[in-house]
Parts: sequence; C-alpha cells; structure tokens
Amino acid sequence: MKKMKLCMAVLTAVMTAGLLAGCGKKSDDTFTVGFDAEFPPYGYMADDGTYTGFDLDLAQEVCDRNGWTLVKQPIDWDAKDAELNSGTIDCIWNGFTINGREDQYTFTKPYVDNSQVVIVNSGSGISALSDLADKTVGVQKDSSALAALESDQADLAATFKELTQYGDYNTAFLDLKQGVLDAVCIDIGVANYLIGQGEGDYVILDEQLATEQYGVGFKLGNTELCDKVQKTLDEMAADGTVAKIAENYSDFGIPESICIGK
Repeated sequence: MKKMKLCMAVLTAVMTAGLLAGCGKKSDDTFTVGFDAEFPPYGYMADDGTYTGFDLDLAQEVCDRNGWTLVKQPIDWDAKDAELNSGTIDCIWNGFTINGREDQYTFTKPYVDNSQVVIVNSGSGISALSDLADKTVGVQKDSSALAALESDQADLAATFKELTQYGDYNTAFLDLKQGVLDAVCIDIGVANYLIGQGEGDYVILDEQLATEQYGVGFKLGNTELCDKVQKTLDEMAADGTVAKIAENYSDFGIPESICIGK
C-alpha cells in the first residue's frame, strides 16, 4: 500500500510539473518558433537550405540574450492554432497580424506596421482596385489579406470573377506570372521581396486594401513567456539592435515599417 501511495505521489508530482511547464515554454533552454517557411522576408528557406528571415533573426537575438536555443519550426499556416495549443511551438512569429486577433492570443506589443496591397503583372491594364472587377484574384488562406477581403473590402471582393485561396504565396505568384491570376492580394513586405527576386515584371497598386500591425503571438494566457520576450525586444529596440537587423532587409522596406520603440 505504501508503495502504491508513493507511486501515486510521484505521478501526481510529474503531472503537476507538466501543467506548470505548460504555462511557460516547452523547456527552460529552448524556444520553439512556429513560422510559415514560404513567407519572405519574415521567414523562408534560403538558397543553402537553412531557414532565415527578419522575424527569425529577431527571435535568434532574443534567444541569445536569454540563453535559449532557438528551434525554427516550419508549420502549415492553417494548423498554427493546433500547433500552439498542443505545445508543439511556443509562439507564432512570422508576420503575424494582431488586428482582429486580440482576443485569441496573448500578443507582444506591435513591432512592425504593415499594409495589405495588390500586385499585378506590369502592362496588365490594372491600375486601381476598381479595375479588379471581373478579374481572378489570388490570396493566401487564413491571411490578413483574405481577412480584409472578407470584412472591410467585402464589397470589392464581390466584384471579382473569382477569389482563389492558396496554401502559400509562391504558388500564387507562379499562377500570376503564367496568367492564371490577374492579381494577388498580399502583405507589402512579401510583395517587395518577391518583386526584388526579379523573376517577373510586377506592379504594386497605389491603393491599399488595409493596414495592420505585427506582433509575436503566444497561447492565450501565456503572459509569463510573452513578457520575457517583450522585455528583450524593448531592450533590443532601445540599443539599436532591431534597427540594425532591419537594415539587412532594407530592399523590402522593413526599416521603414519598424514601430517598436517609436
């Protein structure tokens, strides 16, 4: 009987420890970031096969300052909530829009101001949002651009011939280049990156679909880990590290979009 009671006590202690661990992060020395590996310049696969990007660079610096090992975990964007709620990842850090999601996650303060734009092939004859009537438009599933088209820009979307949803923007851009799509609705930073690759002749319309802000998203209620990351980001902004990292992505307009510390 004593042995059984001891076993039960040990089991209870282990379960309690597990529950407490769930309030912070997976372990004391790792920090697992969930990101879309096809969302440049925030997170993507470089030519050498490694994962890189502005957000991952920020995460690496946060880990270095806290003595954590960064684990870069590519995820299916549609499954991000399941990954976060199961504890597979500690946060979503990849051009993650705060606006409209405030009650679903525990967010850091905004660090990037972002806009949703429309990109078309040069010479398409499309120069304004009104020109998208009867056109085939592409957008990423569960993206901020899609959210805009389903809310504030719902009347605009109703004029489209078709709105096609993609799992990633690389496929959407391939269809745009081949003429399957007439336009793609997308984050301005990603648009600038893909245009900078020089694999097509594209134009960003002057009219924007929406503006938004990016933050690091944690499981709702995980304020302990969120506060640690926020404190480190604030320090990085104050000592110029955020701005220095952003300069590596100046071709994509990242330095001008930084809002943390301002």
